[in-house]
Amino acid sequence: MNAAGTVAAVDFGASSGRVMLGHVGHNELSIRSVARFPNNPVRVTDGLHWNILDLYRGALGGLRAAVREEPTLCSVAVDSWAVDYALMRGDHMLGNPLHYRDGRTTAGVRAVHAEIAPAELYGRNGLQFLPFNSLYQLAADRLAGSLDGADGLLLIPDLITFWLTGERVAERTNASTTGLVSVADGQWDEHLITRLGLPRSLFPRLVDAGTRVGSVTPRVLAEIDASRPLDAVTVGSHDTASAVVAVPMTSDTAAYISSGTWSLAGVELPAPVLSEASRTANFTNEGGVDGRVRYLRNVMGLWLLSESMRTWDEAGAPSDLPGLLAQAGQVAGQVTIFDVDDPRFLSPGDMPTRIREYCVEHDLRPPRTNVELVRSIIESLAAAYANTLRLAAELSGVRVSVVHIVGGGSQNELLCQLTANRTGLTVLAGPVEATAIGNVLVQARVQGFVTGSLEGLRSLVAHAFAPRRYDPEHLDGIKR
Repeated sequence: MNAAGTVAAVDFGASSGRVMLGHVGHNELSIRSVARFPNNPVRVTDGLHWNILDLYRGALGGLRAAVREEPTLCSVAVDSWAVDYALMRGDHMLGNPLHYRDGRTTAGVRAVHAEIAPAELYGRNGLQFLPFNSLYQLAADRLAGSLDGADGLLLIPDLITFWLTGERVAERTNASTTGLVSVADGQWDEHLITRLGLPRSLFPRLVDAGTRVGSVTPRVLAEIDASRPLDAVTVGSHDTASAVVAVPMTSDTAAYISSGTWSLAGVELPAPVLSEASRTANFTNEGGVDGRVRYLRNVMGLWLLSESMRTWDEAGAPSDLPGLLAQAGQVAGQVTIFDVDDPRFLSPGDMPTRIREYCVEHDLRPPRTNVELVRSIIESLAAAYANTLRLAAELSGVRVSVVHIVGGGSQNELLCQLTANRTGLTVLAGPVEATAIGNVLVQARVQGFVTGSLEGLRSLVAHAFAPRRYDPEHLDGIKR
């Protein structure tokens, strides 16, 4: 094992990107941000797109800052959200990738389900139904003729890695979210790809997290002012896969919630759960680092809160989130609990109005003030977390005894406490930057700065980033 070293994590989130430096050695783990930049999707005539070129520019600027601070930087790895991709022809991108919230996939869902029943599909890929999963996007692209002329596709982290190295791969944890990787063997499902009329040539070679892809090209090294070679490594390139690496779980009875724009709540398993009950409960079996299974369900997440804040700001009523959360924590009595996963909440727009409309349609009392609406969102998220984790335990057979919340939501004290209240379980909150930490740790293991299993990596996280504890308060009116 090498003594210690520093690596760079490029972490793209749904609202921002960041480049983090991680220093890792025996009983040593630290992380710091060297660059942050916005992620602002753009709507044009053909839909909502990611501004991927601006994100790449931000990543290069961040890597330049990383090299400036750590000239002996060893490697870089990229993670991001799942399911979205760029279509390629040779080395050329055929257009900015479309955003999963674009809403174009209705025809794709119909086309896929006309060819293969949802129950059979679940048996092949193990994925929960989400209308924006890659196979539905690709089916919509096929119907629209968008695949004509494409000879490849790259998921977002793999696209950035390609631009850094010139090497095309598909990292397995992220590829597992496409719906086109077999849950049985982790390989591209050739039969399903053919059955859906998709060109097999689109899909690059699959590799595991923890693979050295190649070296950053001399052109990119010059652009980031690096004077020595730099490895590019795959990690859990689906950001949740990296986040789960850094959940400081110390037992197999722990559940996790990666809480951010989306919330992903579940347990880690050695094998998938493919029962009909699991399918109808809409649980997913996504690939994890080291062959683990992330058995979880998507919950709409803090998107509800951020879209509400954006709506208020655009209306000329700038809002103070810490202040609203503090006031929301003082709201007495029961507040309205609504279904945070109703499809109306998926796309960008006036979230407060949509929430109030939902309440009216379902004979619920609409929140009357912004503070009440914030409290209603947080209570509804906590209720959704509790229900999801209860189902995850029942369907997987895991007896959950503690809940870990990582990511941005771990800073939300009200959310953490309400989650403890509604689950009746202790909540351990943090680390906030779990995704970047997981990215860093897998890179560090490739470089030989640490060795061993995920459990060993997690013990290092627990030592370096002590979680904050929330015990349940047994309050009247809480239904578990």
